[in-house]
Amino acid sequence: MNSVNIIIGSQMGSAEYVGEQLAEQLVTQGITTEVHDQPNFSQINQENTIWLLCTSTYGAGDYPENLLSFVEDINQVNDLKGLKFSVIGLGDTSYDTYNLAGRNLEQLLVSKGAQCIAERLELNILDEELPEDTALAWLPSWIEQINRI
Repeated sequence: MNSVNIIIGSQMGSAEYVGEQLAEQLVTQGITTEVHDQPNFSQINQENTIWLLCTSTYGAGDYPENLLSFVEDINQVNDLKGLKFSVIGLGDTSYDTYNLAGRNLEQLLVSKGAQCIAERLELNILDEELPEDTALAWLPSWIEQINRI
């Protein structure tokens, strides 16, 4: 793996903060990392990289506003074979649409031929531990997984 592109979908800032914390940690591990908080599909490398999509769910299971055009662009693409990705979803378990945006994004990418390289991490904002702390604790096992690819 040459690099990680962290793609943020955030309405209120929580997913953005998680993504930024992960990026800092990846850089300290010597992994080239780029954060996209206003993702533009055509400007994000798909080769020799892994996409780490970090998104919250907004409203009734919707994507955050900053992710809408990115998702629309993915819908227009027929083939994403060769793209490797993982998803981190942030949500609130008191809603029946808990982490729906992350689940839908993962399903969309797989339907386009992209390869999901790790089980989706779902973060519940109601947990006592901060989402970024849970994500940072998860990161070493994710790095280990991607190093085996």
